Amino acid sequence: MACKRLRRREFLAAFSAMAAGGTLFTRSALALDGQRAGLIRDIRRSVVFDGRNKTDEAAWFQTRACIVPTPDGLNALMTMQRVSGSDYYHPVCSTTSTDLGRTWSEPRPIPGMGRQPADDDTQVGVCDVVPEFHPPTGTVLAMGHNVYYGRGRFFRDQPPRWPVYAVRDASGRWTPTARLVWDDPRGSAIYTCGCSQRVTLPDGDLLIALSFAPKGRTDRMVASVRCGFDGLAVTVEKTSNVLELPKKRGLLEPSLTSFDGRMWMTIRAEDNRGYLATSDDGLKWSSPKPWTWDDGSPLVTSTTQQHWLTHSDGLFLVYTRRAENNRNVFRWRAPMFLAQVDARRQCLIRDTEQVVFPLVGDGVKNGKHVARMGNFGVNHATPRESWITGGECLPKDGYRGDVLLARVAWNRPNRLAAGGIV
Repeated sequence: MACKRLRRREFLAAFSAMAAGGTLFTRSALALDGQRAGLIRDIRRSVVFDGRNKTDEAAWFQTRACIVPTPDGLNALMTMQRVSGSDYYHPVCSTTSTDLGRTWSEPRPIPGMGRQPADDDTQVGVCDVVPEFHPPTGTVLAMGHNVYYGRGRFFRDQPPRWPVYAVRDASGRWTPTARLVWDDPRGSAIYTCGCSQRVTLPDGDLLIALSFAPKGRTDRMVASVRCGFDGLAVTVEKTSNVLELPKKRGLLEPSLTSFDGRMWMTIRAEDNRGYLATSDDGLKWSSPKPWTWDDGSPLVTSTTQQHWLTHSDGLFLVYTRRAENNRNVFRWRAPMFLAQVDARRQCLIRDTEQVVFPLVGDGVKNGKHVARMGNFGVNHATPRESWITGGECLPKDGYRGDVLLARVAWNRPNRLAAGGIV
């Protein structure tokens, strides 16, 4: 068994080195050069699963993918689940592709990520799952959090909630779901990393961002935890300082990346802003500051997550925001945009903004019938291409919607692709 795992690790290491072309590194000079030259060649869009034309099934939502290197080439795995009510999710499923996203298998439930009876009146399920490949162990870690339903719907006064995860090995088998244990009283009501991008550190440890609150507190705080992961179990080892914004529900759905020698965190909030914090080591974070454009004006967004699109030569943010054509779309969750980050000034470069997924319909006169795209995923696919996956949601039209894939083609190879370690 040890020899078999060693051979697999040697293969993954060789594959990563071949794809990266050497040691992974970034410098401010490269980042600035990337801004001048323009890293993005184009964005190509396709429909993975047609859901707009099916009236007998709820839409697939929470669609997030990762790339899994194998001896036979690159495979893709995407987790997803149907949604048929406000935050009312069906079992988590996975689908795979062996041709870099051109065709996908029939989605199948992940064992242990369905609904189970919690008591006589409620069920407990799993939602907000993010799958990421872990090169040192050759596994996929799919992590979300638990959620409770009663009388066929989500209810606001939830029992305590926490992250849950399952691990998929190289043969495609999933482990039973497990709880990420964090014995901190500040998370007695909820602690979650749902929808969050993680960072795999060079030694195989994980850096995970948590949003949490104790019982009796309505606004959540944010911190990161450094975790060990052996391919089976995730264990918390260290906790960072705490970030706070006591407005409405506070700070939500933080996502992490590593770029230009530091860690970056983007955070959803409820004051029409998204927030940014940075850290040299992932355990001591700067005070959160609202995202702005390079002219100093704010990025105006409405309680919706943002995620990172990271190239070895440049950093990008993917987000939704207020625009002229979406004033009556729920939380301005269409269209979806991306823009490059000025790493030195820590702001967004307005001239680099592009549409990832366009708004379909009339967001001014008929916003209720525009598909919302606020829950999505970003991943490295190959050195030449990164993916953004999103599931449309049309609550006023029977919760229908397509699963969308945007392929971001790079002008220069992304040395972060295929290895997964930043």
